Amino acid sequence: MRAAPSRAVQILLIGVALGGLSGLQAQEPADTTRLDPVVVTATRVPTPQASVTATVTVLDGAALEAQGIRMIGDALRNVPGLDVVQSGSYGGLTSVFVRGGESDYVKVLIDGVPVNEPGGAFDFSTLSIENVERIEIVRGPVSVMYGSDAIAGVVQIFTRRGEGRTEGVAAARGGTYGSFDWNASAQGGTDRVRYSAAVARTATDGIYEFNSDYAHLVFSGLLRLTPDARTDAQLAVRYADNDYHFPTDGSGQVVDRNSFQQQDRLTASLDAGRYFSNAVQGRLLLAFNRTDGGINDLPDGPADTLSFFGFVSDRVVTRSSAGALANFYAIPMSVLTLGAEFEHESEDGTSESLSQFGSSSNEFSATRNNLGYYGEIQAAPATGLTVTLGGRIDDNQQFGTFFTYRGGITYGLRTGTHLRAAIGTAFKEPTFFENFADDPFAKGNPDLDPERTNSWELGVEQWLWGDRVALGVTYFDQRFEDLIQYTALPPEPDAPNFFHVAAADASGIEATVSLYSPAGVTLRGSYAYLHTEVVDAGFDGGGGLAPGEPLPRRPAHRLTADLAWRFVDRAYAGLNVLYVGDRDDRDFSTFPATTVVLPSYWRLDLAGELDVLRLPAPRPSFTATLRIENLLDASYQEVFGFPAPGRRILLGGRVRF
Repeated sequence: MRAAPSRAVQILLIGVALGGLSGLQAQEPADTTRLDPVVVTATRVPTPQASVTATVTVLDGAALEAQGIRMIGDALRNVPGLDVVQSGSYGGLTSVFVRGGESDYVKVLIDGVPVNEPGGAFDFSTLSIENVERIEIVRGPVSVMYGSDAIAGVVQIFTRRGEGRTEGVAAARGGTYGSFDWNASAQGGTDRVRYSAAVARTATDGIYEFNSDYAHLVFSGLLRLTPDARTDAQLAVRYADNDYHFPTDGSGQVVDRNSFQQQDRLTASLDAGRYFSNAVQGRLLLAFNRTDGGINDLPDGPADTLSFFGFVSDRVVTRSSAGALANFYAIPMSVLTLGAEFEHESEDGTSESLSQFGSSSNEFSATRNNLGYYGEIQAAPATGLTVTLGGRIDDNQQFGTFFTYRGGITYGLRTGTHLRAAIGTAFKEPTFFENFADDPFAKGNPDLDPERTNSWELGVEQWLWGDRVALGVTYFDQRFEDLIQYTALPPEPDAPNFFHVAAADASGIEATVSLYSPAGVTLRGSYAYLHTEVVDAGFDGGGGLAPGEPLPRRPAHRLTADLAWRFVDRAYAGLNVLYVGDRDDRDFSTFPATTVVLPSYWRLDLAGELDVLRLPAPRPSFTATLRIENLLDASYQEVFGFPAPGRRILLGGRVRF
């Protein structure tokens, strides 16, 4: 078992930070001109970030564009408390672990539409930043607002709304690994109508010698109407096509010349609202997500005849929902939110395997409905004080009713100190396969209950020196219970292969610093310490997990720094530094899988822009762009057996008109 700071010591550090930071700020004058960002995801109601009891990070889409970032997974690498893990080359499975939780413990929304598979899984390699206005990341349990999957956090992507005169942008760039991408967009709007549309394609030959191509095509559009001061309606659509070729097997060995994976995703939402009076607002959200994809791995040739040498699959997964909520503002400085939503999930799939013993095929079909009721009140009984309390009941077709709650408090002092505390519960429903599998290797368990968590956190933020410096520290503690595991040896011949047997704990500290210079220089940094521990290894004891050991692929130490400089009003330079400490993983080339340690690594990314030609609108302007990923060509792995890409240089340009 690895040594870790005791919980008492960790809480003591929070206390020291609270006292020390408050003492520093007492020597500085308060500055009331600082803008407080408004966030939506944490409460479903536009709320100043300082009044939100959850931990929220907001990423600006324009800033990500200046950094040359194209994929959402890469954008999330700088968020404290998030560990992004990509299996090798571009397009490889990309998972996000939040505060030590499983990769399927993060709910992902696009304009309010859940895009996770039923049961929480999501591959971030299929999601790009084109036409993204901002990304809101909530860390901690959010099931009260969003039901299943929001155990460790929520990531929501908001499509750009557009404003002002119609503006068009066209850009292209190319570079190392045969990489080439292009995009074109238009946006604009008035007080009554706002709109945006974009299309983009990213392609690369990948890092392996053969069968490593990756291509991503996306279209995104939004139309927002505001016919009067009391009414608004928004329609958003996003379609993405992903084609990923991979020569590797499950342990990372380069062995296959023709295997590939394809996926299409269509997401659409209609969000409409109206103020019936100054004290009552109603909103309606219709959401739809359809994912169609599979794997094609036919025999490489006539000589490919050993063991299982061919496999083809196709899966169609849909999530459609209708929800309504009402916001009541009858009490001054307070809002009561009451809502209900109905969701229908379905999966239909086919697969065919070729082996030396003959061919076999399988069909799979499952559906599940859920009806959720929730309520939450945000009250400000005193200046600088906000209290939040909410609860939710889910009535699921499969596992029955389930209750979750959360509560929190924030308090802002005149000295610039902001204190925060929160507690809550959350859950994740079983996957369709865990519930309904019926093949020679697995039998589902229809009686499974959701996986669940209990969580609490304490935080403090301090502004210094005229709001030019912000320091923050958060301590969190989570308990993951009723984890579902697979066993190849069920207790009885006809028994299912899935049971609630495992449990784990996670706790840690997230520290952040932000510096804003009048000279146009911005520095943001974070340090995260994470301690995870297996409480009950369940059936996985032979695979490397044991009570007291850490969870795999979660580093204990993680450090980020992002330095940005805008100078002479026409140039930008940015440097990003990422340090990831060593962490346990599994070597699946052996059976049972053995524990290995992935060594720590540093990664540096560099980005720059220069306005070569800048003319008054609507005349065109041209900007040259540069991005260098993994500047020092560091050699590392985020998944054992799958090397990460080396240095990649991308040169391009952007025309704005």
